[in-house]
Amino acid sequence: MAGRILIVEGVAINRILLRSRLQGACYDVDLAADGRAGLQAALQRPDLVILDAQLPDLCVTGFLSRLRALLPAEDLPVVVLSDPATPLDRTAVYSAGADAILDKSTDEQSLLARLRSLLRSRCETPAIEGLPVSGLAEGGAAFDRPALVGLVTARPETALRLRKDIGAHLSDRIAVMTRGELLGERRPGDPVPDALVLDCEPENPASALQFVAELRSRIATRHIAIALILPLRAPPPVAVAYDVGVNDLWPTGLDGRESAMRLKRLIHRKRQSDRARMTVEDRLRLAHVDPLTGLHNRRYAMPRLAAIADRGRANGQPFAVMVVDLDRFKLVNDCFGHAAGDSVLVEVSRRLRGFCVDAGLLARIGGEEFLLVLPGIDGAEAEQRAAALCHAIEAAPVRLGDGTEIQVTVSVGLAIGRPAGNEEPEIVMDRADRALLESKSSGRNQVTVGRTAA
Repeated sequence: MAGRILIVEGVAINRILLRSRLQGACYDVDLAADGRAGLQAALQRPDLVILDAQLPDLCVTGFLSRLRALLPAEDLPVVVLSDPATPLDRTAVYSAGADAILDKSTDEQSLLARLRSLLRSRCETPAIEGLPVSGLAEGGAAFDRPALVGLVTARPETALRLRKDIGAHLSDRIAVMTRGELLGERRPGDPVPDALVLDCEPENPASALQFVAELRSRIATRHIAIALILPLRAPPPVAVAYDVGVNDLWPTGLDGRESAMRLKRLIHRKRQSDRARMTVEDRLRLAHVDPLTGLHNRRYAMPRLAAIADRGRANGQPFAVMVVDLDRFKLVNDCFGHAAGDSVLVEVSRRLRGFCVDAGLLARIGGEEFLLVLPGIDGAEAEQRAAALCHAIEAAPVRLGDGTEIQVTVSVGLAIGRPAGNEEPEIVMDRADRALLESKSSGRNQVTVGRTAA
């Protein structure tokens, strides 16, 4: 099934006909005969709500306000169906939380395209529930900077009129832009609009849709909210416009207040999606990062070690594995406290970074244990680097914030993985682990090389 849609409609025949149209498009459909039943049904988390503008028990704005308050964290799309013959304060309806207002006479193809557009936008907002994350406090309340709205029009006077009409009702920034600015080569820091208002040239309506398709194909502009102004003559097919990536279609001469309110809804939904994507990216990153030192953790390190080993076999190159352990670290915690111990770990991590080449791996894999993997390094060179690492840690004490200095040393177990040996990376790491134990038992602050059985 393509999704589950809740229909809130007071007239039984209208509910039945609409359900039939949606089921024909393979949607699951839930029905509610009034506003109160619709609010109760919304708790079952449908993917979209279709709402009649004339409910028997609640006004449409009252329903929308209660729905948004009931599910404040949801990005549930709501489409309001209205009778053109019945007056409707469209601005108030958009302000209350509607994503689209459609005439009940809208043809089936256009209706389904509008639903697909809203459902697609919702699917592009990743779910963050259940993602692994550790070592973090709850995020603070989001602060929304003023949005940037771009105007791309065929005629300068059209852009000026739109900026005047919309700007009177919108506190966000509005800038006139060109297609070349948005599709050309971008430099870091170049502004990307949150929303775009695009007009459609009557002589070539297909060019606007091609432009939208180009925007959707590029990383920087993929998630811009796009409103397309339809010309009076020869407008492009509504279904095609929505399916190519337009988020909202405006008639020519749309009132400035309604234009601003529709932009606010587009920007709101776009920012919800942006925040969800950023949260997913942050949590996935933090799932593989040690929050204290900023180094990768064991969860990330082991697959990365296997990848380095595979590449070494393919290229005929060796790789060095060093397991590094802080000497007598428990004494640091016992004598100076755990905060001092954390400071030592952070400083040692900083020094170890200088020994990790671009294609290498550095990770904290235990309390005071680190893993360093250097591809393309063999024998004597690996021993020299390991010895230099020991010296770099011992050379200068770790200075705490109160001026206390703590002398720190490390022991290193070193093993070389060679393509000819065809060893699994876990075996190479086990040799490094055993070599580390030998370094510890032989007096610490030294390097021991783990040899193969041969």
